[in-house]
Amino acid sequence: MINTLQPHIRLGNEQAAEYALLPGDPGRVAEVAKYLENPEELAYNREYKTVRGLYKGIPILVTSTGIGGASAGIAIEELKNIGVKAMIRIGSCGALKQNLRIGDLVIASGAVRNDGAPDAYIDKSYPAVPDTELLFHALTAAKSKGINFHTGIVRCHDSFYTDREQEIDNFWSEKGVFASDMETAALFVIGGLRGVKTVSILNVVVEKEGDLEEGINDYVDAESASKRGEEAEILTALEAISSYHSSFQK
Repeated sequence: MINTLQPHIRLGNEQAAEYALLPGDPGRVAEVAKYLENPEELAYNREYKTVRGLYKGIPILVTSTGIGGASAGIAIEELKNIGVKAMIRIGSCGALKQNLRIGDLVIASGAVRNDGAPDAYIDKSYPAVPDTELLFHALTAAKSKGINFHTGIVRCHDSFYTDREQEIDNFWSEKGVFASDMETAALFVIGGLRGVKTVSILNVVVEKEGDLEEGINDYVDAESASKRGEEAEILTALEAISSYHSSFQK
């Protein structure tokens, strides 16, 4: 395979792995690295920071995607270009249901396409859904670890600060949507079109009646529930990859 250095993530084929975790925040890459054997930072350009290491002997890349579907889409495309076959988003979300608490996980079964990046690829009639098999392994991993999680549809959007945020949130909550984030739909749509297996595991950092700024500030507190949720989503994603990978070795 001819090596092609990707222009934004700054990685080539010789640095690839079959699996990648995709946090939004570059700072979360170091948190994932704590769970890996022999972690090595490969590149850090713009919002794209990458570490490579082993989990239970399986090579895994961890690449941050920044904020929003447009930024995430670049990472997804370029990781696919160097040979990544399965990607799991590990990010944060705001709850749209009253029973979701800070630190709970939402494992997305699909996404409402209220964002723009997927529209650049294909009409909204194309569904934003995860890979069924990889989703099964994520659900199984969360259950086996006793992690508090919910499964349902999330809504993807492009801004926290429109003039109708509360109205929009209430509308989708009434339609059975569990939470909102900014990258899941792009991951599912681009992954589906490019033949990449995808799953999105989200950590609730703002409750339905919570304050956005307060929730985000709380996220940096190492003792907070949101921090424990971050640890839970990392472990769930890694265990999902391990069991998914093992299913092909039998």
